[in-house]
Amino acid sequence: MVLIAISVILGAGFGALSNGLALLFRQRESLIATMVFLQLPLTFLSGAFMQESLQPKWMQTVADFNPVNWAIEAGRSVAMGTTDWTLVATRTGFLIAFLVACGIFATRSFRTYQRSL
Repeated sequence: MVLIAISVILGAGFGALSNGLALLFRQRESLIATMVFLQLPLTFLSGAFMQESLQPKWMQTVADFNPVNWAIEAGRSVAMGTTDWTLVATRTGFLIAFLVACGIFATRSFRTYQRSL
């Protein structure tokens, strides 16, 4: 259940970001390019494909501020036999902050779009 909640929060954050950008760009090609440009590097610069201790130091630093990595760390902790609830709570808190920031951005983008009509 916690793993699903973490995934939903991450997806909702990127969905809000996508909606906000769509209202600003108004062209689907620009939106698709921007979201791919953001999501692929964020995925590759997380611990999804390589253990963080094996990554170069600069990648580890990027991963510390990466919402995809927060979800992966929390999800792995929940999926393992011994769950570190402090790690899960902090990473979920970071994800909620990401969701709130993206939601605020999407709301402001919608207001800007409304004024332009």
